[in-house]
Amino acid sequence: MLYSFDPDHLKELPTVTVGDATDEQLMERIQHGDEAALASLHQRHCTLLRTIISRMIANDHDVDELVQDCLLEIWRHAANYSVEKGQALGWIVTLARRRTIDRIRRKQAYNRARDRFREMSVIPQEDVQSGADEEASQHDRAAVVARLIGRLPEAQQQAVRLAFYRGLTQRQIAAQTGIPLGTIKTRLELALRKLRSIILAFGELHGNERLVHA
Repeated sequence: MLYSFDPDHLKELPTVTVGDATDEQLMERIQHGDEAALASLHQRHCTLLRTIISRMIANDHDVDELVQDCLLEIWRHAANYSVEKGQALGWIVTLARRRTIDRIRRKQAYNRARDRFREMSVIPQEDVQSGADEEASQHDRAAVVARLIGRLPEAQQQAVRLAFYRGLTQRQIAAQTGIPLGTIKTRLELALRKLRSIILAFGELHGNERLVHA
């Protein structure tokens, strides 16, 4: 089918000799569902894509994953390319840069939400001894976070609890649960996106209450 393929399957496909077809001709074949043409495009430009992406993001695993994402995007959206708009390579490079920027932004948003979540859910030991009112406030905060997590879909709840209550990394969660790493990343990103706005609102309300009682 035009909108699905297994990137590993490309390794088994015969490829057009690099000099036999232009990028534009390969794109035309891809638009007609030719996986071998996609394999040839990958063979020709994989090194270039890795170089472009690695200049923007340092993690080798992320680079490899983004190259595969770019292949999938080329396959899915080949119909958006038109030779009248310019060279195929320019379109491919632009796509790779956009995908990388999107990944960077998602990771930044994820890190901000994660830090905010930890601030709310963790009860510092020094605060536990700082008085009954503060201790009650800390426990109330943890209870609110627990209730918010309970409203998430079960799969997202599992990912959040493993990440923040058991301290597992995304890779460790994937290994322990047998769920693909990309799925774990997506579940955590979706969960934290839902929690973040509520947590921020709760933090603002909590801050206003402190001002009122000051």
